[in-house]
Amino acid sequence: MLVAGSMIGSGIFIVSADMSRTVGSTGWMLFLWLLSGLITVMAALSYGELAGMMPKAGGQFVYIQRAYGNLVSFLYGWTVFTVIQTGVIAAVAVAFAKYTAVFFPVLGPDNILLAIGKLKISSSQLFAICSVLLLTFINTKGIENGKRIQTIITSAKLLALAALIIAGIGVGMGTGMLKENFVHAWDASQWSKDVKTDEWFQTTITGMALILALGTAIIGSLFSSDAWNNVTFIAGEIRDPQRNIPRSLLMGTAIVTVLYFLANISYLSLLPIHGDPHATEVTQQGIQFAGSGTDRVGTAAASMIFGNTSVYLMAVLIMISTFGCNNGIILSGARVYYAMANEGLFFKKAATLNSHGVPAFALWIQALWASVLCLSGTYGDLLDYCTFASLLFYIITIYGIFILRRKEPDTPRPYKVLAYPILPILYIIIAASICIILLKTKSQNTFSGLFIIALGIPVYFLANRKQKPA
Repeated sequence: MLVAGSMIGSGIFIVSADMSRTVGSTGWMLFLWLLSGLITVMAALSYGELAGMMPKAGGQFVYIQRAYGNLVSFLYGWTVFTVIQTGVIAAVAVAFAKYTAVFFPVLGPDNILLAIGKLKISSSQLFAICSVLLLTFINTKGIENGKRIQTIITSAKLLALAALIIAGIGVGMGTGMLKENFVHAWDASQWSKDVKTDEWFQTTITGMALILALGTAIIGSLFSSDAWNNVTFIAGEIRDPQRNIPRSLLMGTAIVTVLYFLANISYLSLLPIHGDPHATEVTQQGIQFAGSGTDRVGTAAASMIFGNTSVYLMAVLIMISTFGCNNGIILSGARVYYAMANEGLFFKKAATLNSHGVPAFALWIQALWASVLCLSGTYGDLLDYCTFASLLFYIITIYGIFILRRKEPDTPRPYKVLAYPILPILYIIIAASICIILLKTKSQNTFSGLFIIALGIPVYFLANRKQKPA
């Protein structure tokens, strides 16, 4: 439940629009969703070996420390705190607020409460922060509370997503839309906006332009599939972690991969992939410009089944989905800072447990910074920061398998990565290729992510110098 629940947020209901505008074809869009799923499952299978070796709280932080030492593990923890975990929490909380505004328009992002220069604070941002604080408070009262919420909400959204898929494909099969969307399925094109005129224009893409487009578009599906590794953070609180963590990683990522692929088949069964940016009708907007450019693909698809009530049905589903997603991410993220503090690499107080046996201080520090991020950046910016940084550290962690096999050949490994060394090498090659493409096509955000990681180096040495006796 933690793996699947942390993965399924709002992305599956939104990002297919941007992906379809970037690659412009049914075949390539489905290929990217399938590739994202395969990449995620490959990473999960690789992490299974590390989880079996080191079933301790902190998960990925512990794996990196064992393979590379304190500096690299600190940089990971630093990036988790500054960008990866808190950035995802902020992005998901903003999405939660956005869909709550369907029922309470006063919570919309256009309702600006305070404006100081370029800084604008909306009621939507404040509501997002309130949701983060509420979930943090609940999780300070013990892991059983977080577990209960996770189980109930994840079960509900898995069932709701499955129902949407079945209904969508069932209704769509009678229209011939899916077959129509597969005509010229591999003819790629790209919609872009002219910065001067603010007008959309479309271009055909092939060769290197197509490769760059694929590497850029996949950021959406990868973000939607991220946070699967959060279960490793709470290894110290899981029964029989050597057995259950590898199993949960594989089962959770496999379930979500299948659901995501089928959800896109459902969308394609109900809506044309190609759309007109100036259209007002749902079918004319297509997947590319669903919701008049708001990217609400899930809502547009549901409207073909349920009519006007789909706006409210999908809003409820996404509210449940994002709330449960953030519960899992908040619950698990604090365990990284707890593990760091135990190694002297974070605030000392983060290593303490409250009367309910949870790292409450670490939870509140995480909530504070996530709240700051809710006030800065757009959903898209946060998405780029988080996914690029996550990919870098997934590569580093999986390469750690090779290091540890050489350094610790006799350490018990209850589970060994499937098809070693081919599978982890394949993951590293694919993930590194995506990172290189993003450095070219999303330069501003990706270099900002690299700067944040690099900023951790002087922080590490400064903290170490302060700890040394005079």
